[in-house]
Amino acid sequence: MSAPQTIRAADALARRLFDAGCRFAFGMPGGEVLTLVDALEAAGIRFILTKHENAAAFMAEGVYHRTGAPGILVATVGPGALNGVNAVANAHQDRVPVIVLAGAVDADEAQTYTHQVLDQQAVFRPITKASFSLVPGAAHVIADKAVAIATEGRPGPVHIDVPISVADALVAALAPATRTDAAKVAPAGPDLEKARSWLAAAQRPLLIVGLDAMNDGAGERLEAFATKHNSPVITTYKAKGLLAEDHPLALGGAGLSPLADRHLLPLVAKADLIICLGYDPIEMRTGWRDAWDPRHQNVIDITAEPNHHYMHQSGLNFIADCVASLDALSDGLDAVDTWTGGEIEATAQALSGAFPKDDDWGPAGVIATCRDVLPRETLATVDSGAHRILLSQMWECYEPRALTQSTALCTMGCAIPLAMGAQVAEPDRPVVSFSGDAGFLMITGELSTAAELGLKTIFVVFVDASLSLIELKQRSRQMKNNGVDFARHDFAAIGRAFGGAGHTVTNRAELESALQSALTSDTFTVIAAEIDRGGYDGRI
Repeated sequence: MSAPQTIRAADALARRLFDAGCRFAFGMPGGEVLTLVDALEAAGIRFILTKHENAAAFMAEGVYHRTGAPGILVATVGPGALNGVNAVANAHQDRVPVIVLAGAVDADEAQTYTHQVLDQQAVFRPITKASFSLVPGAAHVIADKAVAIATEGRPGPVHIDVPISVADALVAALAPATRTDAAKVAPAGPDLEKARSWLAAAQRPLLIVGLDAMNDGAGERLEAFATKHNSPVITTYKAKGLLAEDHPLALGGAGLSPLADRHLLPLVAKADLIICLGYDPIEMRTGWRDAWDPRHQNVIDITAEPNHHYMHQSGLNFIADCVASLDALSDGLDAVDTWTGGEIEATAQALSGAFPKDDDWGPAGVIATCRDVLPRETLATVDSGAHRILLSQMWECYEPRALTQSTALCTMGCAIPLAMGAQVAEPDRPVVSFSGDAGFLMITGELSTAAELGLKTIFVVFVDASLSLIELKQRSRQMKNNGVDFARHDFAAIGRAFGGAGHTVTNRAELESALQSALTSDTFTVIAAEIDRGGYDGRI
């Protein structure tokens, strides 16, 4: 009788990730993860060497937004794993499924050996949905648990420590049965009947749509529901494009702009029915805390998890699938005339006037020119800073995940690696990132990775030699200018030094020419847009 077939524990882990749709992993290897990297490649998952683990995790997120499969970060023991902490915490708050594979010293070795040894699980537990230490007898089970936990409900990162000897330990090649995905749940019972009665009677219904709805693939059903009930749609920044933003009922994204809130929140106050569809307020500024009163307005909350945030309350709460919920709410109801006072059109016009696209130059002129020149299907990413607030209001999205950013943790240095991850997944699609000059400097080394991968990504940099958002806050509090200014640098030359194209632009015509050149370039392009540091005043 032949012996049962065996594989390495690292192979069991890698094969389960391949079955989950993973095709890329990013990181910086050390001796402790060599077996992991070998197993990933053997399973059909390409390992991509980056220059820093923080960037690697954001590239993994960029791939996730294009493929729907969990991202993979590979980090060696100690400093390698800790380098990824910021981006892993970002994935936790931004609801991104990233599998963090960290090298680890064997448990018995750690009892008498202290070099680079620390409790990595203690570090990652607070910023992940789960943390495991791989053991041979449960390698298949831990791999399946990691995928399930990372992707179920609200997605998020899962950490797995992989001790050196465990990675090489032999386990059964045949995996046990994997967990079946949970069925989609729709509202039912008396609460559903009350919700339907509210919708039937509503004269001013309004939808506030968030990340859960995007994860549920609710775009097509959202458009049908909004059109039938003439309900305007406000999205969080992460959910931009779930309803194409050139749709007459789309009022764009909300989150960080007091200027946008000045027009959106009065409309929210006028609504007699607010449907929060997959709305996760972790993306929102304090101005959206208790933005409505469920004692005087009918409010329905449809989410993937219970409301433990207390940013707002509602009259009805459904932990349910967003698509199934819209069907359950609306099917069989007649459409009625709503918002008959022209409030939707007036709000859309007010928002358009608040964020005009005809500036001769400055940050708004840069954004407007890029949106005009770049193809409709262009994927965009944006870093944190004043430019992100302005761009999130001005940049129209026509499909889900067309603009990605750090919306919850608001971490700097994310735009370039997010764009690179998207470009790795879709090499033939136009991809542009928007960075402030400080955020760009944080991540410049990854331009060498872009060159090595042959990416054609466009990297736009707003150059004003200042932390503009923080400087603006300083001035608003009548404080002295401290710690926000730095030297101007030749960013176009930096792009060329790393093997890409580089352009410095000071007006719309120069920017348009640079963008046209970038679209036909056989390498990546850095476009340094020189702007005045006061360009954001009164604009966000």
